[in-house]
Amino acid sequence: MYIKQMEYIVKIAEEGSITKAAEQLYITQSALDQQLLKLEKELGLQLFQRVKNGFTLTEAGKVYLSYARKIINLKKEAYLIIDEIAHKYAGTLKIGLTPERGIEMFIKVYPEFYKSYPDMTIIPHEFPVKVQMEMIASDMLDIGFVTLSSLPKGGYEFIPIKQENFVLAIPISHRYARLANPPGVPYATIDLSLFKDDVFVFIFKESTQRSIIDPLFEKAGYKPKVILETNSNQTSYSMVQNGLSCSFLPDYYAYPDDNVACFNLPDTPPWKLFATYKKGRYIGSAANDFIKLATNYWINRRASDK
Repeated sequence: MYIKQMEYIVKIAEEGSITKAAEQLYITQSALDQQLLKLEKELGLQLFQRVKNGFTLTEAGKVYLSYARKIINLKKEAYLIIDEIAHKYAGTLKIGLTPERGIEMFIKVYPEFYKSYPDMTIIPHEFPVKVQMEMIASDMLDIGFVTLSSLPKGGYEFIPIKQENFVLAIPISHRYARLANPPGVPYATIDLSLFKDDVFVFIFKESTQRSIIDPLFEKAGYKPKVILETNSNQTSYSMVQNGLSCSFLPDYYAYPDDNVACFNLPDTPPWKLFATYKKGRYIGSAANDFIKLATNYWINRRASDK
C-alpha cells in the first residue's frame, strides 16, 4: 500500500470510471486498470463492482477509500507544515463556494491572494451547502463557504463572517409596494400573512435557505403558491423585477432597483455566513489568508456592487 496507489483508487471512486480517472491522472487506462487489479489481488477482495455505467464501491472499497483519503490528507498536512517552516508556499487548495455569489467573491479576492501565494494552485468548486459539508467531512474539500441558520454538531470548525437578513421582495406594481421605505432607509417591516393570495418563486427545496423560508409561511398560516423553484437567487429576483412573482431571499441579492420593493419580516431567524473546515485539520496560512480576504470582501461589499 503506497500513496500513489491510494490516489489512483480515490480518483476512480470520484470519477466512477477507469477511463475518466486515467485522463485526470495522465496515465493510460490499461496502466490504471493493472494497478487496481494488482491491489485487489493483494487485498483478496474487489474494491469496485464493475457495472454497466461504470464503477461503484464495494463495502471493502468504501473502507479503503475512507482510510486512503485520511492518509493522503495527512501527507498533505505534513508537507504543508514543512513547506511553511521553509517559507515555501505551494500546493493545492480546494475551496467550496455556494453558486452565484461564491464565484463573485472568488473573482474579486483571487488577484490579491495570488500576489502573496503565486505558487499556490486553487481549485474552486461551486456546490450547495449540504454538498460542501459532506465533501469537507470526506476530505474532498479543504475549506468551504456556507450559509446556515444553525450549526451542525461535531466534525467541523466554523469561522463566522457575517450575519445576513432575509427580505421579502415584491414587484413595484404590487398593492403593498407603497408601504416600502425609500432607498437609503432601512427596510420597512410587513406581515407575511398579507401575501397569501400572491405567487412566489423560491430557491430549490434542498437548499439550506428553505430552513428559514418554509417555517415563516407555516407561522403565517398558509402554504404559498410556488410557480417556480430555482437554484438561482438572481433568477428569483429577476422574476420579481419583471412583475411575475414575489420572492423571499437573502438581502445580498436584493440590490436597489426601481421595479422592486423590499421588506423585513418580524422575527426572521438568524442567517449567518461562515468559513468552515474539518475539525482538527491543519489548513495552513494560505487557506487562513484566503478566508481573511473573503471575510473582508463580504463585510465591505455593498448591495450596489454588482
